[in-house]
Amino acid sequence: MSQFDVTVIGSGPGGYVAAIRCAQLGFKTAIIEKYSTLGGTCLNVGCIPSKALLASSHHYEELQHFADHGIEVSGKVKVNLAKMIERKQQVVDQTCGGIKFLMDKNKITVFEGVGSFVDATHINVAKNDGTSEVLESKYTIIATGSKPSSLPFIAVDKERIITSTEALKMTEVPKHLVIIGGGVIGIELGQVYLRLGAQVSVVEYLDRIIPGMDAGLSKELTKVLKKQGMKFYTSHKVKEVTRKGKAVTVKADDAKGNELVLEGDYCLVAVGRRPYTDGLNAEAAGVKITERGQVEVNDHLQTTAANIYAIGDVVRGAMLAHKAEEEGVMVAEYLAGQRPHIDYNLIPGVVYTWPEVAGVGKTEEQLKEAGIAYKAGSFPFKALGRARASADLDGFVKVLADAKTDEILGMHMIGARCADLIAEAVVAMEFRASAEDLARMSHAHPTFAEAIKEAALAATDNRALHV
Repeated sequence: MSQFDVTVIGSGPGGYVAAIRCAQLGFKTAIIEKYSTLGGTCLNVGCIPSKALLASSHHYEELQHFADHGIEVSGKVKVNLAKMIERKQQVVDQTCGGIKFLMDKNKITVFEGVGSFVDATHINVAKNDGTSEVLESKYTIIATGSKPSSLPFIAVDKERIITSTEALKMTEVPKHLVIIGGGVIGIELGQVYLRLGAQVSVVEYLDRIIPGMDAGLSKELTKVLKKQGMKFYTSHKVKEVTRKGKAVTVKADDAKGNELVLEGDYCLVAVGRRPYTDGLNAEAAGVKITERGQVEVNDHLQTTAANIYAIGDVVRGAMLAHKAEEEGVMVAEYLAGQRPHIDYNLIPGVVYTWPEVAGVGKTEEQLKEAGIAYKAGSFPFKALGRARASADLDGFVKVLADAKTDEILGMHMIGARCADLIAEAVVAMEFRASAEDLARMSHAHPTFAEAIKEAALAATDNRALHV
């Protein structure tokens, strides 16, 4: 029987990072992955492949406007979807191969198969080759991630009624893609196929898209995507999805009971994700699963079994790859006797559309609900020289600061490169910077980052210089 100090079940960003940090700290470490490639949802059918398709479709869209830059392209520009999907897979394969290299480098034993608890210190691995093996492990970290959710009355056939997994390997550009769900996944994949020529309609139960982010970002992204041709039906409750041949019909009611009927050739169900604990046999180890399907954990991410921990999408909190990574590191260091911590308020959220959307800290809605006195300053990207030079004029940066202390409580932005710019906000808030601190920092000119300085100036006595 193989024996390990730590065994990680699941090789997504949380799992493989946890394994690496455990190995760095001197633990004899194993990782169990049910699929033949490492990396979990994020690397295989989530973050990485979707960003590859977003990048490729963005290049195609930009090509339509090359003439504005004095670049003339002769002949008709065509989309080769098969080649685009092939490139996406190459990116995925290279990235997953990199994880395999890291496992070897850190002397982490990899088991391909399904891991299930025999008891709190023993895990059975039903290997992909048909054999099985029982491992003994002093500690175990559950990092089994999540799977796409659906609605109980929708029959996902993975052909015309699909999830994000199938949307990443389409063989044709849809004529009309109907998306159920206006969250990050639906909006990102919707923009991919909108750029490639599809008609895209988004049906959202709530009154706005990306509802978890600041309302100002939602409003601006809706405006921009409408301008690009995407159609939105917010405050609509889907009640029926049917397929006949290549046609899919989606029926929904608005708040007043009026029926909406949309007919498309594909329907993407993007109503969120659910924790994945199937086959884990958690009860055999004394690990409690909540009514929401999550693994119950305490502040140290310790489960109801003292030697078993859980991280990432399978526990409470935002389902974000970087949140899972931080949790993986925290558990590893906690097991080594260190005192790590995570400030969940400082985990940024990002939407990788173009313009990109990002936010960290409290939203205006949250501050109002909590009765916290705050001041806000915003600055539009269109006022930046760099934005005009690159023709990326949409969006703004908003800084929210405490009305008395000036400490930054939240920062929210939509525009070019916001996925990268949000890191400045995280650093500032980690060190409890004030809006005045950011306003006094020199930002290189011309850059998109100048919008952060200007928004901070706007939040401090309305001192923005370029509006």
